[in-house]
Amino acid sequence: MRKMETLVLISPELTAEEREKLLTTLTSVVDRESGKMLEVDQWGMRDLAYPVRKQMRGFYVRLEYMAPPTLVAELERIIRIQDDVFKFLTIRLADSVEEVQEVA
Repeated sequence: MRKMETLVLISPELTAEEREKLLTTLTSVVDRESGKMLEVDQWGMRDLAYPVRKQMRGFYVRLEYMAPPTLVAELERIIRIQDDVFKFLTIRLADSVEEVQEVA
């Protein structure tokens, strides 16, 4: 399993309840695909450098998780389906569990 991070830019027009429902959907994908959610870090509403879908603000959320290689493709597929997600970026933080344990 690899340690991964996904940064998600969500529409500012969503209510807190709708945002939580979206985040629950994303975290349930990680659990369902035999991954382990490490952290859900809500950065909050931020100004954007340029308009995205005619919006100048967006809500940022960082998801950190342990994942087998197939999980990332499924998570990104689910994110692409969501209309309220403007952009996302997934990066690999560590190649294996052993590297994560050495850092911690």
